[in-house]
Amino acid sequence: MILYHGSYSDIRTPDLVHSRNNVDFGHGFYTTPIYEQAVKWCEKFKRRGKNGIVSRYSFDEKACQELKVLKFNSYSEEWLDFILNCRTENDSTDYDIVIGGVANDKIFNTIELYFDNLIDKKEAIRRLRYEKPNLQICFRSQKALDMYLHYEGSEQV
Repeated sequence: MILYHGSYSDIRTPDLVHSRNNVDFGHGFYTTPIYEQAVKWCEKFKRRGKNGIVSRYSFDEKACQELKVLKFNSYSEEWLDFILNCRTENDSTDYDIVIGGVANDKIFNTIELYFDNLIDKKEAIRRLRYEKPNLQICFRSQKALDMYLHYEGSEQV
């Protein structure tokens, strides 16, 4: 499978050192199989006057059988709880890879309403089911990056 990462620089050797903690699936290196989504991730860097670079990788899917992987097939209560735990730095899981939908701005608005106790969990899930899921694959261990993700090249967008 081909995966993409949107950034301001070419990432030939992904690592966890440059990752933030309080994001969707916690500390990790984020990729997507959707090229257009990686290009969109570059927009924030371009708005700051930096380059937009999409790096391309081949992903050895044997990782899904050999590592500890969590996969969310849809927006669900479990996905919502996991996102909230990660964004508030309360995640204590040890998954090597987490796969699931992105909490983009539109989706995050619903999450914020839930987080602020303005809507309950059922209402949040009801609203999210109308959103078109996108996909991110977060590599949360260096072993997963080193063994299963292989740099193929990059391009400026």
